[in-house]
Amino acid sequence: MTAKAEQRTKALQARIQELEARLAHADKTVQALRDVGLALGSTLDLDQLLALILNKITELLDADRATLYLLDEQRQRLLSRIIIGEEARAIELPVGAGIAGHVAKMGRTVRVKDAYRDRRFQRDWDEVTGYRTRSILAAPMKNHVGRTIGVIQVLNKHGEGEFSVHDEELLSALATQAAVSIDNSRLFLSVIQKNTQLVETKEQLEHRVSDLKLLFDLESAMGRATTMEDLARAVITEAGRACEARAGGMLVDEIEGGLFLYFFDLTAFDGGSAPPRAPALGDEPEGVVGGAPPWPAVKRIAMRRGEGVVGRAMVNNEAVCFSREGGGEEPDDTLVSPRLAQLVGAELRTAIAVPLEGEDAVPIGSMALYNSRHPHGFSKDDRALLRLVSANASTALRLFRSRLEREQSERLTTIGRLLSGVMHDMRTPLTVISGYVQLMAGAPDAATREDHARLILKQFDVISAMQREVLEFARGERSILVRKVYLTKFFGDIEKQLEHELAGTGVSLSLELEDRGTARFDEAKMTRLLHNLVRNAVEAMRPGGGTLTIRTYRDEGDLAICVADTGKGIPKEIQGRLFQSFVTSGKRGGTGLGLAIVKKIVDEHAGTITVASSDKGAKFTIRLPQESAPSRSAGTAGGQPQLASTDGSSASKAGASVAPVVHEGISRRRPAGSAPSVTPVNERGRRSSSNGSDA
Repeated sequence: MTAKAEQRTKALQARIQELEARLAHADKTVQALRDVGLALGSTLDLDQLLALILNKITELLDADRATLYLLDEQRQRLLSRIIIGEEARAIELPVGAGIAGHVAKMGRTVRVKDAYRDRRFQRDWDEVTGYRTRSILAAPMKNHVGRTIGVIQVLNKHGEGEFSVHDEELLSALATQAAVSIDNSRLFLSVIQKNTQLVETKEQLEHRVSDLKLLFDLESAMGRATTMEDLARAVITEAGRACEARAGGMLVDEIEGGLFLYFFDLTAFDGGSAPPRAPALGDEPEGVVGGAPPWPAVKRIAMRRGEGVVGRAMVNNEAVCFSREGGGEEPDDTLVSPRLAQLVGAELRTAIAVPLEGEDAVPIGSMALYNSRHPHGFSKDDRALLRLVSANASTALRLFRSRLEREQSERLTTIGRLLSGVMHDMRTPLTVISGYVQLMAGAPDAATREDHARLILKQFDVISAMQREVLEFARGERSILVRKVYLTKFFGDIEKQLEHELAGTGVSLSLELEDRGTARFDEAKMTRLLHNLVRNAVEAMRPGGGTLTIRTYRDEGDLAICVADTGKGIPKEIQGRLFQSFVTSGKRGGTGLGLAIVKKIVDEHAGTITVASSDKGAKFTIRLPQESAPSRSAGTAGGQPQLASTDGSSASKAGASVAPVVHEGISRRRPAGSAPSVTPVNERGRRSSSNGSDA
């Protein structure tokens, strides 16, 4: 009984020890799983997490070592790293090769008691490392969707034993934990990468928006520039604000004028802060921005080629940087211009300059920024911004120069046309002078010669008036001398002047005076007006000639003068802009100034002019107010001319209340019911105007 009791006691103690060992192992397993779980929740460092898992696997399975392989699905390779001595070497296995490759391919756990007897085992690494592999336990790592992402392989169970089913279950559980940790880490790294990409994209977009805003502000400021100083101020202000510079300059090659630097001080506004934006056109009074002090003047300085940083950038056609900040190599002092240093008002510490390219990449200037507000000087971003600004400034400078050249060309063309018009209009008084000079040569008595001399002097007065009028027209000035004029004498002089101009043209003159009293207007300018209208009428009736009719009458208190011809009418393509400067129908010697001056004279008298045109001729009707004419508003006169479609459509109301009277070969009109007037005539059958008035 005693022996049996002892045996039972020993068996119970052995059982207890076995259970205690299992319990300790279970506690150890639980603790390992707990540690792995805590690590999963506390860190996303994949290397640290996998090292912890491999250490726990080696400890729990009582193995010699453990290796983790990750699957590269694109290349179908298993990848791992091992340490041989002090050298880290990579292990790379094709899927399906070796024990680990077989597990990755089949997706099932494999236990091998004797590795060298298994045909799937590869001995290469044992031969390289001198390690002897005996038993192997390998399990696939599967993610949450059951896809194999790697393999954990455990080598050499301690005690010359083999791995058990319990070891296999434990390794499968830990392999699942490892797969979860790898998935989480990959997801975390993917999120971090995406966030980094989003931050980079956001920064790039902000830079793009900032650049676009800079370009928009630059284009707006340059678009308002009317002078080179305005253009330089706009460019330097925007570039200086973007790069935080204290001063800037734009060097421009003005070809015949030479090189000039337009220098602008950016610290003159508030003692050091960035300058305000250029005001929009019309927002503030000139030189004032939101109550701030006036804009400093842009200094225009003659420069030598290659002088200073800005000159070197233009000559070499490349960006130039200068800095005394941040140590490093000693700066090139030849880049410093003493004159510019005086303009900056302080020692030149930093500067960047870029060329302004013209056509065919030939520099037409350059621009520079001086003395950065940053302690380390201008950065690479500042240089990139300055290049961006310079590209737009180059385009603006080319367009500005082209506009100036075009305006100069147009100005010269206008001056040429104006001179041509003056010479064209002077033909009339010169023709009259020539005629009277010839008459003077054959005049038998001094009285006749004196009369001709008086008329010649009057034509010189006409020429002087023409010169004044053209100058006033070019300058946009308005000045008239309104006085009392005797219509009989005035139109008598007009008739004499036109005799010489109409001679040999085949055009006959019909003068219809329905009002032979007095009127108030500028006699010299109305003479010019009539000559211009008559000249146009004669040109319209070439070469066959026709009838030119000048009619004057009263229309509701206004003086009305009609000039009608029997020509081809006014071409439709110029009817809408008939009174604009330099509009002509292509007639010989025409400059397009005649009717523009006519319209100006009518406007100066606060009158109106209407036009009726058809294929039977054209008729111009001028109405001059006679009641307080100088003080009457010219608003109506400044409007567009009225152009009728037929010759009779714009006829005056007074035309219905008059009856034609033929007197001594000249068609005249008088009010119906009034007594006919008798006018003395000269030997050619025309009325005399020597009396000076018609009472």
